[in-house]
Amino acid sequence: MKSLEQQMAIYAAYHQDARNKATHFIGVPVIILSLFIPLAWPRIELGGMPLTAAMLSAAIVLAYYLVLDLFLGIAMAVLTLALVWLGHQIAALGAGPAWAWFGALFAGGWILQLVGHGFEGRRPALADNLFQIFVAPIFLCAEIFFALGYKPGLHQAVQERALRLRSGAAA
Repeated sequence: MKSLEQQMAIYAAYHQDARNKATHFIGVPVIILSLFIPLAWPRIELGGMPLTAAMLSAAIVLAYYLVLDLFLGIAMAVLTLALVWLGHQIAALGAGPAWAWFGALFAGGWILQLVGHGFEGRRPALADNLFQIFVAPIFLCAEIFFALGYKPGLHQAVQERALRLRSGAAA
């Protein structure tokens, strides 16, 4: 498994323009929320408690984030759990309204991201590596914490590696 620095550097190489990052700060959570809507429907009872596909998928991704960085993983858990809860609330509106919300959020989130990549002048990272779709949320979380002074050495290393990758040099 690649380190947090390696994965974030690959993602950062595609996201240097501030306008692109701004569209992603909205688009990525909106897309995640949209996915949690239909994933709220498949459920099983486990020890008398419902376990939905949204909860299970969130738990798997959060476990990965916690392995990458405990502090960022905890921060991602707070955001992700809020999105899972909101996805469940929208799913509870019924199939018609929930699918309408899903469609609007999913399409809107991707449109925002594509507009951002228009500013960047570079295609999305997931076009080269679909796994980057899982790096996007923790990258954005880290960007917030980097701005607050969290792990300046990691931030600098990610940026330096990203610029080398962007220019075509070896990682």
